[in-house]
Amino acid sequence: MNEFLRRLLFLPPQRSTIAAEIDHLHYLVITITMIGATLVAAIGGYFLIRYRRRKDPDGRPNATSGTRSALKAEAAVLVVLGALFLWLWWIGYRQYMRLAIPPEESLDVYVTGKKWMWKFAYPHGAASVSEMYVPAGRPVRLIMTSRDVIHSFFVPDFRIKQDVVPGRYTTAWFEAVQPGTYEILCTEYCGTEHSYMRGHVVALGPEDYARWLKSDDALQPREPRAALDERIERGGPPLPVQMQLGETTMARRGERAAAEHGCLRCHTLDGSRHIGPTFGGLYGQKVPLEGGGEALVDEAFITASIMDPAAVIHRGFAPVMPSYLGRLEPAEVAGIVELIRSLRLVRPAPGALEEGIRSFETLEEQAR
Repeated sequence: MNEFLRRLLFLPPQRSTIAAEIDHLHYLVITITMIGATLVAAIGGYFLIRYRRRKDPDGRPNATSGTRSALKAEAAVLVVLGALFLWLWWIGYRQYMRLAIPPEESLDVYVTGKKWMWKFAYPHGAASVSEMYVPAGRPVRLIMTSRDVIHSFFVPDFRIKQDVVPGRYTTAWFEAVQPGTYEILCTEYCGTEHSYMRGHVVALGPEDYARWLKSDDALQPREPRAALDERIERGGPPLPVQMQLGETTMARRGERAAAEHGCLRCHTLDGSRHIGPTFGGLYGQKVPLEGGGEALVDEAFITASIMDPAAVIHRGFAPVMPSYLGRLEPAEVAGIVELIRSLRLVRPAPGALEEGIRSFETLEEQAR
């Protein structure tokens, strides 16, 4: 029945662990809608015939006849429709939560959308353009941002779709059920060549994925010719830039970016107290906010703090950080996020996450 309905509705193959579940809800909604439409049409037809204009009416209609039974029928219909709505809402809510929360053992892949290509970076240092390599049979969490305008990451075979927004990170996850190549589309109109913004998810079996991890291709960005020409025109570095700089992981790349952009003037890596919260042991913590409440330090919080630090201020620390919106490349932001994640097991010094040193002058006085 599942395969029959999928073909009847022209849906693509179900190639992720959640695709069939989403399709089943789709079938259910369409079936209920069609049954409801048929009932409305049948009842409308019945009343059309039953109360049609006659040549010799047999008296004036009694306006009060059958009023009580009609009210009962309307109340019953409202109760049934309300229960049906709540049932469908509950199913949809459970699916939404399942899609929103990736399994803990997920493999992270950083995704950057730009006109008109998808770029992928992996925590162990690999990078690729237009083709994302993942293991089949393992959950993969996508941490996504855009370099220019809003894009939308869509893999029809997996039934996942998520907007990708400049200056923010959004997440989605999937688990491919079998090795294969699956198309990636952009479903948000993003410019004149929007329809060419395509890519592929290459799901590999365990042996092939292990072989890819060890290959040179896994460590060198693969760029289409147009992107390569654009980068050369800008005077960009040669392709294996991270290898020339001795950077084999995204965390190392993030450490370099943090040093170059002055982040390490206020943040420490070893858990010691400084002007800003230490990066050591920060990831995964719940931090208090100015104005009340608290926030979980995750990819979204870190990115928001980098792009708009005045919007959400960690209580106990002076609001002296400037915005880095437009000053950091998405790959550098992803590297800094990965750097902070890699330091989550560092034990911060007492008070290092509760209160910062108020100024550089205070810091110098303490050093004397």
